[in-house]
Amino acid sequence: MTKVNSIPQGGVKGTTDSPSRASIPPNPEGPTYVDQRQSMVQHQLVSRGITDARVLNAMLTVPRHCFVPASEVTCAYRDEPLPTSHGQTISQPYIVAFMTNAAAIPAHGRVLEVGTGSGYQAAVLAQLAAEVYSVEIIEPLAQRASQTLQRLGYTNVQVKQGNGYEGWPEHAPYDAILVTAAPTRVPSALVDQLAMGGKLVVPVGYSSQTILVISRHLTGLSTEYTIPVRFVPMVGEGA
Repeated sequence: MTKVNSIPQGGVKGTTDSPSRASIPPNPEGPTYVDQRQSMVQHQLVSRGITDARVLNAMLTVPRHCFVPASEVTCAYRDEPLPTSHGQTISQPYIVAFMTNAAAIPAHGRVLEVGTGSGYQAAVLAQLAAEVYSVEIIEPLAQRASQTLQRLGYTNVQVKQGNGYEGWPEHAPYDAILVTAAPTRVPSALVDQLAMGGKLVVPVGYSSQTILVISRHLTGLSTEYTIPVRFVPMVGEGA
């Protein structure tokens, strides 16, 4: 397996706690940010094999700079993860796009995200799916992400504080489930909440992690092993 250090590092959900950077900036949308997103999509995504038009359009549309701390706005579209607070990061754009692409979200689909973080991945999913449900175990992050998403007009996203290992069974089954922290093994509750034809995209492992894509078929489950990454460990009851 390729060494972790040789892969894109934006899948890393960092461990640097930066509470002083927690404030969310305003939404000063303008040509500069539009140009930066276009450059991000062309040089970070298309050049690495992300070609699905719906995914690329979502990445072009979502104002990533609105989900990073005010002190990181100038770095919002760089090819790297950025620190947020409570020991978390906002993942590298490529990893967000890779996982979204792997989920193969249908236009009228229902999606579950485990690990809301800043809310950026949920916003990208909201561009593709009819309904997005996102679970975050850290309450201040869940509250902040919900406020940011509401402020930006993402009315098809619901966020709650909870244990991601349990998923969100009230709204199951899901056409896609994305997990943005790494369990050491695939949580069975998430597999159970996957709809027929749906995909679970999850980084699995401890010091060495791989993004798995688990698909539910009429004949059972299949698992595809994709790229090595490094996310923060998934915590909660069931860890």
